[in-house]
Amino acid sequence: MNRNDRSIVALVTLAHGMVHTYELAVPIFVAIWLTEFSVIDLGVMTLDVTTATLGVVVTIGYGLFGLGALPGGILVDRIGSRRLITWCLVGMGASFGLLALAPTVVVITLALVVWGIAASVYHPAGLSLISKGIEERGTGFAYHGIAGNLGIGLGPLVAATLLLVLDWRVVAGLLAVPALLAAVYASRSDIDPEAAVDAGDDDDGVTDDDDGDSKASAGVDSLAAFRTESRRLFAGSFALVFLVVMCSGLYYRGFLTFLPELLGRLEGFEPIAIAALLPEALHGPLGIDPSDGNTLAPSDYFYSGLLLIGVVGQYVGGKLTDRVPVEYGIAVGFGGLAVLALAFLPAAGLGLVPLAVVGALMGVFLFLVQPLYQATVAEYTPAGTRGLSYGYTYLGVFGVGALGGAIAGTILEYATEPALFLVLAGFATVASVTGLVLGRRNAA
Repeated sequence: MNRNDRSIVALVTLAHGMVHTYELAVPIFVAIWLTEFSVIDLGVMTLDVTTATLGVVVTIGYGLFGLGALPGGILVDRIGSRRLITWCLVGMGASFGLLALAPTVVVITLALVVWGIAASVYHPAGLSLISKGIEERGTGFAYHGIAGNLGIGLGPLVAATLLLVLDWRVVAGLLAVPALLAAVYASRSDIDPEAAVDAGDDDDGVTDDDDGDSKASAGVDSLAAFRTESRRLFAGSFALVFLVVMCSGLYYRGFLTFLPELLGRLEGFEPIAIAALLPEALHGPLGIDPSDGNTLAPSDYFYSGLLLIGVVGQYVGGKLTDRVPVEYGIAVGFGGLAVLALAFLPAAGLGLVPLAVVGALMGVFLFLVQPLYQATVAEYTPAGTRGLSYGYTYLGVFGVGALGGAIAGTILEYATEPALFLVLAGFATVASVTGLVLGRRNAA
């Protein structure tokens, strides 16, 4: 890599890791908010704070994270990737600063709205910057994906660790600082955002770089063209691909949003007093008071470990895209997720070791399917509308998929835990069957 490539990689890996750090730190706070707040005061009415109402609150922020993908792609072409990434980082830092000051669930909702809007523009901006500015694009996308997975796993781990000794508002405030510092770095970084355009563009002006990720080059320059190309996309097999990515998003968000709180209900995940983990002689020197009630939540660390192991899934899924038909890879991958959803609670009933095995496999399969459906988008869409295609893809994954949080919260409030995992298995089964349909269509 040359100097410009390295500078861009440094910027996008930093920003991508932070986007997912904040995204997956939120469920760690959800378990606390369930006990911290009792009602949501809307002025004209009040609502009890339950998994259902908090599911809706989180869904609002996550939904905006996905809904902003399409307009984010348009903004990239108008104001540039680096400026948009800088604004994204500032917005995310401001949102967690607001979260640190939140006295009510209404303000928490506002903070998550700010986060969702700010974070939504990152993927179009970051992926566009890689595709247009980096000569060694494959390497750039690889580092970008690894950084995202590290953020996905380390974000909850850092939040859970800080919560051992600090109030959740202080933790939220501390988490705001790295994003603001990164925004300063982004605004001052010396990069050429289009250094690779001449080397990578075809005669049609579309870059050959997508690798299943780029969403920024929509290839439309008017509202009429947007409508025309959108109709053309959904008139073909892309409609089935979109169904797959929606199911993926619903499963992903439905499983992860309440996972720490759900694990906390299981035997073996009871909170552990920090003082009990250390010799009594160290309590004084370390400033630990056995009566202060500070506890460690094993569920938070199980959750973080499940997400960190997703790096393996990303790697395996990427290799599979080059070795097997992606349609059948989707069928097998989502079939595995359906089986794992049905096995999760029975494994928990057998003890920590079986649950750890199923949880590890869940972490692998959750992220294994991502490169597969990203590659499928590339195979089922024309190059001229590839950017628009990926915009819709992430709208489905993060936008429609955000409803998974509300669905999970409602099921946990009004039905049973087995019902939730049965619904998750249903989402995965629909995606698996759709993969088989696509494979047979392609073979015909």
